[in-house]
Amino acid sequence: MAIRFDLTGHIAMVTGASRGIGAAIAITLAEAGAAVAVNYRERADDAETVVAKIRDMGGRAIATAADVSQAATVAKLVDHVATALGPIDILVNNAGIAIVRGIDDLTESDFDMTIAVNLKSAFLCTQAVLPGMRAKKWGRIVNISSGAARGAGAIGVHYNASKAGLEGLTRGYAARLVKEGITVNAVAPSLIETDMMRGRSDLASRIPLGRMGHPEEVAKAVLLVLGNDYITGQTIALNGGMAFI
Repeated sequence: MAIRFDLTGHIAMVTGASRGIGAAIAITLAEAGAAVAVNYRERADDAETVVAKIRDMGGRAIATAADVSQAATVAKLVDHVATALGPIDILVNNAGIAIVRGIDDLTESDFDMTIAVNLKSAFLCTQAVLPGMRAKKWGRIVNISSGAARGAGAIGVHYNASKAGLEGLTRGYAARLVKEGITVNAVAPSLIETDMMRGRSDLASRIPLGRMGHPEEVAKAVLLVLGNDYITGQTIALNGGMAFI
C-alpha cells in the first residue's frame, strides 16, 4: 500500500528551488497538498516554470526572489510569503553553492561566501519562521546537507565545513525545539543528477547501486521526515550505498 502524507493546509518555503533538487522538493510538497513558496536568487524564469507546474496540477505556489544569506532580505521574504500564502510552517533550507577549489586556490572570499549561502542562510531562515511555528505549536524544518559533511568530497574544504556546520545546526535546533512541536532534520544526498553533475557520468562507477541519484528521490526523503513526528535531529543519507552513517 502506498503511503501519502497529506500536507493540505500547510505552507512550505523551499530556498534555492528554481531547479534541480530544490525544484523537485517544491513540486513534491505541492503534490502532497502544501502551498509552496519557490525561492530563487537569479533564475526567475526557472522559478516561474516550477510555479507553473504546480499551478497546472491545481496547487498554490509563488516565486519569491531573495538572497537568503542576508538577514533583512530574509525578513522581507518571510513576510511576503505570509501575506501571499500564509505563515510558513514547513521550511526546506536547500539554497547552496558549490565553488570547486583546491586548498592552494581557496580564498577567504570563497570561504566566506560558501558559509554565508550554505550555512548562514539556514540560520537566518529558521530564525525568521520560528515565531509562526511556535504560535501554531507545529513546524517542520529540513536542511539539505551533503555526504561532504562526513567525507572528503570533491568540492573543497570550505564546502565540507559548510555542510558539517549545517548538520550541527540541525541537531542544535532539534534538541531545543522538540518540546514545541517542531522537528528539525537534515537530508544528505551525494552524487545526484543535476546541472551541477552534468557531464560527470563517470562518477557513477563509485556508486555501488550503479547510478547517480535523482532529485525526486531526495524529495521523497524530505517528505519522509515531514510526515513522521518521531524523527528529529537526524540526518538521512542518500548515496546509493557509498557510505553508511
